[in-house]
Amino acid sequence: MKPPSRYPTPEKHSADELAKALAVLGVSTDVHHGYDLALVSVWVGLVIWCDGEWFWWRSGWDDRRKRVIYARHPALDPTRAAQRVAFRYADLRRNPPEPEALKDLLPASQDGIRP
Repeated sequence: MKPPSRYPTPEKHSADELAKALAVLGVSTDVHHGYDLALVSVWVGLVIWCDGEWFWWRSGWDDRRKRVIYARHPALDPTRAAQRVAFRYADLRRNPPEPEALKDLLPASQDGIRP
């Protein structure tokens, strides 16, 4: 394992630029990095990964194929990527995902239907 660098790595720099562009749009974030990957955490279900060349994030679910759909954007264009992420953020705020892990913890009503 490499010791941490005093200088920003390409993935950390790109993630920081995306975070700045999102802040301009009013979206707050947390940036984490390590092991040649940076993460920009925005909202439940919205984390952007960055390897220094690309940003990518979960953009939906393909019910027919039972798999996640990802969007990606070149890391050289953090401003446009931030606009796309902000649209996804707004969509998730309007329609928050229901956490699968919590479904089983919710009490069922008398008729068996969860609230």
